[in-house]
Amino acid sequence: MTASSDQPMPQAQPATFTAASALSGSIAVPGDKSISHRSLMLSALAVGESRVEGLLEGEDVLATAAAMRAMGADIRRDADGIWHIHGVGVGGLLQPESALDMGNSGTSTRLLMGLIASHAITATFVGDASLSKRPMARVTEPLSRMGASFTTSPGDRLPLTMRGACPAVPLDYRLPVASAQVKSAILLAGLNAPGITRVVEPIPTRDHSERMLKGFGADLHVEVEGDGTRIVTLRGEAELRPQSITVPGDPSSAAFPMVAALLVPGSKVAIANVGLNATRAGLIDLLREMGGDILVENPREVGGEPVGDLVITASTLQGVEPDPARAPSMIDEYPVAFIAAALAEGRSTFRGLEELRVKESDRIATMAAGLRAIGVTVEELEDGIVIEGSGGALLPGGGPIATKLDHRIAMSFAVAGLVSKKGVTIDDMRPVATSFPGFTALLRSLGASA
Repeated sequence: MTASSDQPMPQAQPATFTAASALSGSIAVPGDKSISHRSLMLSALAVGESRVEGLLEGEDVLATAAAMRAMGADIRRDADGIWHIHGVGVGGLLQPESALDMGNSGTSTRLLMGLIASHAITATFVGDASLSKRPMARVTEPLSRMGASFTTSPGDRLPLTMRGACPAVPLDYRLPVASAQVKSAILLAGLNAPGITRVVEPIPTRDHSERMLKGFGADLHVEVEGDGTRIVTLRGEAELRPQSITVPGDPSSAAFPMVAALLVPGSKVAIANVGLNATRAGLIDLLREMGGDILVENPREVGGEPVGDLVITASTLQGVEPDPARAPSMIDEYPVAFIAAALAEGRSTFRGLEELRVKESDRIATMAAGLRAIGVTVEELEDGIVIEGSGGALLPGGGPIATKLDHRIAMSFAVAGLVSKKGVTIDDMRPVATSFPGFTALLRSLGASA
């Protein structure tokens, strides 16, 4: 239920996932969520018609589409699943007539706040119970420096109302935490600000915004210093050109069938057309270090993004203690990585994960509680978690797991259910629709019991 609705909360949809025989088959996962959001936003700021194929049609991305329509863009989907966007041009966003309902989407909220920050319009953002608990100060603080003003709920949370500034003040900003959302919000605000906006990124994060901004014609440059610091420079008052975009499969969604195929004995699964951007490939690297058999076939580039087909074969995994510097490249994949660690031989220690505490749920605490509930020995740390692996033995199972309305928690424990003695019950699978419509059906198509 969102803050804009007085309808009762729909009933929860619990589900139980039980031990599976070998998984096999070839599948495709939904389009990349990060790229889908950005393709809609930048297409809406270009003059002319853009075409987007393979767009993720989950609730989060549809919230972005609805918001861009509310601010003047003409967005429609044809019968072949191709989206057509007629943009309003940079600086052309219109005043929305009502509150922008973001549902569960933190990405929509933070990036759209950036877009609006350099337009002379006022917008109110509302969201569901989970999103309304997530702090927004990391975005409102730099955008305020650019001239936007905010009225927020206690704790810098939603609902909030913002007033953009036109002209906005270009910003030179060093990110205090590794966050692609904060970086992207500032760059999007800089599109309609006169002069140069610069973001200094000490720890590299996903670079979809930079790639796509350049593809649409923005004057953007990236400089990498000797210590790995990235300096992203954008010249404002841009004119964006419409594009044709093919969205690759989301590596964050591919993570769940990938880990399932590694853990269920005898499995072999192929996943087609997965995005392999180096800033998103941390989970593949981690699973290989644990002993996972993951091959990349037919590597190629589509629309400026590296793509490949993955072939995953069941493997015996070993415990691992990954470098905390890896966190930005797999921040959304840690929950399912914890499931892999629970089946590995020996102990795994994950640190440097403070960012997980401010996701859709506190993912460290929520995963630790869920793992204990299904018989895994864990120690929760302030910045991470220690997991004692089963050495490949089936987990006891149990539940129901309290997912806290978090889609990645739900899908992670669904995977755990496939390698459990008595199954794992998830309290509510509804949030999965935000990022992975058809998740349960896809697991069934591989032979899973759900």
